Amino acid sequence: MNGPSTKQRLIDGALETIRTSGITAVSARTVATAAGSNQALIFYHFGSVEELIAQACVTATESRVTHYRDRFAAVTTVGELLELGRTIHAEERAEGNMAVLAQTLAGAQGGGRLAEATRQALDKWVHEVRSTLDRVLAGSPLLELADTEGLAHAVSAGFLGLTLFESVNPEGSEQALAALGQLAVLIDVLEGLGPVATRAVRAKLRKTAKK
Repeated sequence: MNGPSTKQRLIDGALETIRTSGITAVSARTVATAAGSNQALIFYHFGSVEELIAQACVTATESRVTHYRDRFAAVTTVGELLELGRTIHAEERAEGNMAVLAQTLAGAQGGGRLAEATRQALDKWVHEVRSTLDRVLAGSPLLELADTEGLAHAVSAGFLGLTLFESVNPEGSEQALAALGQLAVLIDVLEGLGPVATRAVRAKLRKTAKK
């Protein structure tokens, strides 16, 4: 059976280097060593180390989003979505994938190709979250106050931010996750209200939005 292609081994080598040593440690030499390949092949396949990191970020994220797609499709409430978020957060943190995304996000602050690739990677998560919210909140009075695209960005950014936060304050990170869970319960309760109460909530939200 054929093994991974040279290009894939270089991508895997870049990801492994970021996981173990951080993005500042990524170079043609370190990636080639991790991949068991020749440095020159990095430039043959990608043109530059920056492009290698960019493609590694996007392809790795696409793979992970695909891995969870069926679980997103099974979500029926906001509470279940938040619980899935906690599961993904824990699993991806254990695999080192959240660290990779956080590292590329830090490296992207100067703009350029890496910033573009990181945005593409984040958008893949946002798209899944938004698709789920569109389905779960269809007809909800909450949509009078906030659109699903904004909510999807907020949820996705929140979980990524918690990855950075929990390294220095794990207790605070857990409290933040618990608070999100409580909000999800409130949203699910609203979804279960009868038509009269739903109309009252919708009217109140409209009034609040106009202030």
